[in-house]
Amino acid sequence: MSIRIVLLLALPVLASASPNVVFLVADDLGWNDVGYHGSEIQTPNIDAIAESGVRLERHYAYPWCSPTRAALMTGRSPLEIGVHGPFNPNHPRGLPTDEHILPQSFAAAGYQTFATGKWHLGNAHVKYFAHNRGFDTFYGHTGPGLDYFQHTIAGSYDWQRNGRSARDEGYSTSLIGNEAIRAILARDPERPFLLWVAFNAPHTPLQAPQEYVDKYAHIDKESRRVFAAMVDCMDTAIGRILGTLESEGIARDTIVVFISDNGGLLATDGGADNSPLKGEKTQTWEGGIRTPAAVHWPGEVEGGAVIDDLITVHDWFPTLLEATGVTGMNQKPFYGQSVWSTIRDREPLGDRTVVIGATGWFAVFNGPWKLVHRPLPEGRSERTLYRILDDPGESRDLAPSEPAAFERLAGHLDSFSLGENISGPAPGDERLPNGRRRPPPGNGLPGNPHPAQRPESRPPFAERASRD
Repeated sequence: MSIRIVLLLALPVLASASPNVVFLVADDLGWNDVGYHGSEIQTPNIDAIAESGVRLERHYAYPWCSPTRAALMTGRSPLEIGVHGPFNPNHPRGLPTDEHILPQSFAAAGYQTFATGKWHLGNAHVKYFAHNRGFDTFYGHTGPGLDYFQHTIAGSYDWQRNGRSARDEGYSTSLIGNEAIRAILARDPERPFLLWVAFNAPHTPLQAPQEYVDKYAHIDKESRRVFAAMVDCMDTAIGRILGTLESEGIARDTIVVFISDNGGLLATDGGADNSPLKGEKTQTWEGGIRTPAAVHWPGEVEGGAVIDDLITVHDWFPTLLEATGVTGMNQKPFYGQSVWSTIRDREPLGDRTVVIGATGWFAVFNGPWKLVHRPLPEGRSERTLYRILDDPGESRDLAPSEPAAFERLAGHLDSFSLGENISGPAPGDERLPNGRRRPPPGNGLPGNPHPAQRPESRPPFAERASRD
């Protein structure tokens, strides 16, 4: 008699109801750049997430791309980690590899993990690439804004699949959407998935397919016309992703989150519109850090509610853990907290004290109060205080009349632990070999070139990355 021995592998046990997660990120989208905030830009698919799910009307990100991505991925403060600004294309460092990040916890729980789009958390070494940080697959680019058609930045090609250049033709927004759909269709239907879709739109350079630009011919200003076309094209890609969830019969099993990584860029005629908020990307006025955001999960999070509680990018890691039932594998404490009961059940969060900032700008939130710290020339700075719930336009500085609140928030900022800065300087603060400031990047329109549009003259980032 033969005896058959069966070995059972110790695989993660997933609840049958474990939802999928699709996390959609826009890049430099302004407050008034979505239809549901009254924009002239048509965003029916983003609007559908907001109108059928819940709108997060006080969602705060960081004023630069890399700090926001670090906060999202770790649930920790990028200021403490040392990500104080953007990782510029040739920067030697990246998000430290001893930081446990979101896809690692989901992968440990048995989720399939897919990433497509903009990474921007380091590209000097393959250890920083997304597919080596918990994602099963990564397709997209590792640096900041790139040429949407040539896929270059700073003279190097920056488009890859899992660490190897992918010489794919096409508009990057559409390619990112195509890859998200491919991942959904190619998934193992027996296991849930986490899909990270980080568009580089509508980050400069301002470029869009002509048919989308023609759609906005009624807008006189060229920068706004092209910007609108870029947002519209991104919304189309989002609609195709949402349609794939429907056609695959998994829409009711999927949490969909939409945010922007910071406010819109107004400098160098960036084309965005943050009205009625003050300020822009790079700053901690509301226009730089308060972003459109919405969540939808049919049967769980729906109804078109509006949530005005303060919610931050640090909160997404712990929030998604609670929403999905995944156990977090992080050893370091979160700076954010789960806000799932607020999103799903409308439970009020209560007062929180939160510090957000980058490249010398800071904001401190506490209850109805907001302190803004902004750098000035010659090493000087200025601090102002607002009752932000009553004055979202930040028009009335109450520091002179509310000294107790001012001192409390200022003291919190002064005692906040800032880690060693491991990121690069802000564009425009970089120095040329002669010591002069490098001019800030242009918007990419004729006569105002952007570094992404330089001819390819150096090896691609994927192959240039160290592999020791």
